[in-house]
Amino acid sequence: MQEPLRLGILGCARIAGTFCDHVVSGPSPSRRVRVVAVASRRTETAAAFAATHGIGRHHGSYEALLADREVAAVYIPLPNSLHAEWAIKAARAGKHVLCEKPLALNRAEAVAMFDAARRAGVMLLEAYPWWFQPSTRDLVGLLHGGAIGRPRYVHAAFGFTLANPTPNIRLMPELGGGALLDAGSYPLSLIRLVMGEAPVRVRAEATWAPTGVDIALAATLHFADGRRAQLECAMDVATHRRALIVGDAGVIETEYLNHTSPLAQGNGWGHLPNQLRVRRGTANSVPFETIPAATGSGFRFAAEAFARVVAARDVDAIERAAAASIDIAATLEALAASARQRREIEVETNR
Repeated sequence: MQEPLRLGILGCARIAGTFCDHVVSGPSPSRRVRVVAVASRRTETAAAFAATHGIGRHHGSYEALLADREVAAVYIPLPNSLHAEWAIKAARAGKHVLCEKPLALNRAEAVAMFDAARRAGVMLLEAYPWWFQPSTRDLVGLLHGGAIGRPRYVHAAFGFTLANPTPNIRLMPELGGGALLDAGSYPLSLIRLVMGEAPVRVRAEATWAPTGVDIALAATLHFADGRRAQLECAMDVATHRRALIVGDAGVIETEYLNHTSPLAQGNGWGHLPNQLRVRRGTANSVPFETIPAATGSGFRFAAEAFARVVAARDVDAIERAAAASIDIAATLEALAASARQRREIEVETNR
């Protein structure tokens, strides 16, 4: 067993507390990751958070945590608009970075973040919890194993209702709010995983909240070889999360959940089993096969995967993830522009 990765948390938002609940004090706390410090812009807030979650040290500024020699890596759960700034500062301070999704507001930010990490010799990883679920490994195995042939079409959706609409950072444009960045980044991350590349052009339509952010968005993504994907996201609907992946030889259905449980009911956090089904054939008469998978917290899976790549200095794995993250950031940027300008937009890529 490797030494636990000494992690500091930049910020005390609700998601930071949930992360600690899953990684530090949950029913199965991690032995690979140890949260050693937390920072807030207010000392009192950091002290209260540390006491609640059993964290040994707290800091009254983000800069102080980055100067803490006991911290080897940081987790960034800050508002979307602050991800690039603090990931770059953390990298320059010699800290590895696990950053909440979406990594960046646009492609330029994402490229700058990875450039800073490479120059500093540290690892930067975007933290989509569902990416690290065992069921995602099984999904990738099905795709690479040819279970449905070549994927030709993906439809992916995620939506929910805001529990407390006012005030809520998800409705604040200055903090990177909106359905696309908050919810839409999830189905987009699945589309990128399945297709293996960014689309060449997109067309999006949105419904706008009074604050100016998109409350709902739907889009069509066109790929260079004629393949297509459709994406939907919303913050004014019943919670739903589902993807349909259609190949030339079969079909996959999945909920691509962040956190999973073996229990259909009674899990303390409300987690449910993930659905992953495959039809290996083109006929409607071919039955779907359910693929079982191990379950658990996506926060914990992500944190431990991050700890492993840091310990192994697995640059190849980080570069694969970086390529996906940059494609996602570029596509988010194009989708936002398309919705605003009401026209088709080309996606900036390295092609």
